[in-house]
Amino acid sequence: MSEQRGKGTTPELRERLRGAGLDPQAVENLVLAALDEDGPVDVTGEPIFSSAEVASGEFTAREDGVVAGIPVAAVVLETLDLDYSIMAEDGERVTSGQVLLTVSGPTRAVLRAERIALNLLTHLSGIATATRRWADAMAGTKAKVRDSRKTLPGLRALQKYAVRCGGGVNHRMGLHDSALIKDNHVAAAGSITKAYQAIRSVYPSLHIEVECDTLAQVEEALAVGAREILLDNMSDAEMAEAVRLTAGRAVLEASGGLTLDRARDVAVIGVDYLAVGALTHSARVFDIGLDFS
Repeated sequence: MSEQRGKGTTPELRERLRGAGLDPQAVENLVLAALDEDGPVDVTGEPIFSSAEVASGEFTAREDGVVAGIPVAAVVLETLDLDYSIMAEDGERVTSGQVLLTVSGPTRAVLRAERIALNLLTHLSGIATATRRWADAMAGTKAKVRDSRKTLPGLRALQKYAVRCGGGVNHRMGLHDSALIKDNHVAAAGSITKAYQAIRSVYPSLHIEVECDTLAQVEEALAVGAREILLDNMSDAEMAEAVRLTAGRAVLEASGGLTLDRARDVAVIGVDYLAVGALTHSARVFDIGLDFS
């Protein structure tokens, strides 16, 4: 006995993924890798259910929050030739007991899809829900919550997508699209100025952000032409002084030691972003279950 896979993702679902800013092929590859992890045979389900038996079920939220990953879960279902209906949209606030997705088809295939779809859906919805809490805490200020590169290998695009679903914004996707001069770069280069000028000489138009631990470094970064500055582990008073020194000449990002209960206090200081790596590296999964009808 071995699993049956469908013909792949439909054009309609691929277009939905593209509209969400996701690469359909990358999502399909991830799903296939997840199926491969489970092996070719379900030694629990296949002896119990014949190939002719069918089942239907509902993916249901078991708490209040924000959902993300519905089309990703749909890729799992389509890959196994299951029928489904989407009942909630990514980024939507959902309540406990709300049906997010329905599924029907051969019982064996539904059971094979169950855990993979739930793993992706609960993880991404957990990120979206956590992000929404930060965004809500800062509502009415100019500041936005932003993620980092503290993501799981292979899941970065999806995790950053979930941040967007929760009302956050993305930092750079990788090392290739934006420069971030950090403390080790400065230590190795000799100064912020030397590190900044080395990058600018090779990439004249590249976006460069500079991490600063002190107000003196903020002044140096401004002097060399930095248009975005990361304020690393600064006190509220230091951040307020950095806002004054910058006077709109650079975008400011607060980072380090931030907590949800302090989010609004930091936002009203006048920074543009709060960097929260925990959105992706520590988000609790959102409770969703698949219940057979």
